[in-house]
Amino acid sequence: MTTPLIDPARLDRVDTTVRLQPFPFLVAHEQLPDSARAELDRDFPRYEEAGFFPWEADECGPSINAVIEQLTAPEIASAIGAKLEIDNLGQYPTLVTLCRHLNKRHGTIHTDSRSKIATALLYLNESWPDTSEGCLRFLEKIDDIDATLAPELKPLYGKFAVFRRADNSFHGHLPHEGERRVIQVAWLVDEEAKLRKTKRGKFSRLFKKLFGKLDKKVGASRDRSASHRD
Repeated sequence: MTTPLIDPARLDRVDTTVRLQPFPFLVAHEQLPDSARAELDRDFPRYEEAGFFPWEADECGPSINAVIEQLTAPEIASAIGAKLEIDNLGQYPTLVTLCRHLNKRHGTIHTDSRSKIATALLYLNESWPDTSEGCLRFLEKIDDIDATLAPELKPLYGKFAVFRRADNSFHGHLPHEGERRVIQVAWLVDEEAKLRKTKRGKFSRLFKKLFGKLDKKVGASRDRSASHRD
């Protein structure tokens, strides 16, 4: 029998962290099989621009598309949501975005927009430097990157984080420039929100293709605890 790429039973590992206060979030490890490392590395899209961009199946190889299809399946989404006390998460439309590179302006503290029910982040980096830069932090405050609610999460292969969007669902990371591979799934309030965010994401990618050097400079010297509301 082929090992599934996404299996909600892995969330029951003893090293999984689930917190419901001050907002619901989950941090899990080894959520992808070791046997899929090479395929997922090969099949990840070769974006040259920095940031998150809407998933286009023809830009990805089969293993990445399979992960996304499994992760967004209603039954798997609902199993994930149950951990965070979200009823039937699988009923909501999903927006999948992928990131290969970041600039230093990325990662400022924020909550996510009100159009999101929950967000999942699945990391795919084979290695990470001995630094806190680029490591996900769930936070108690919007103005303090060091007010952590749990140990920071290095964006390594198979690391997985999910949180329920709330007015205090603060998260972010220290400035990082370079490769940081992640698949992001957002469950949205409705299809209109999905269409709006997809259009914005495609426009952002076009802008960065045209003005990549400018995008790299803007916000590069941001404060480590810089924030924005959504």
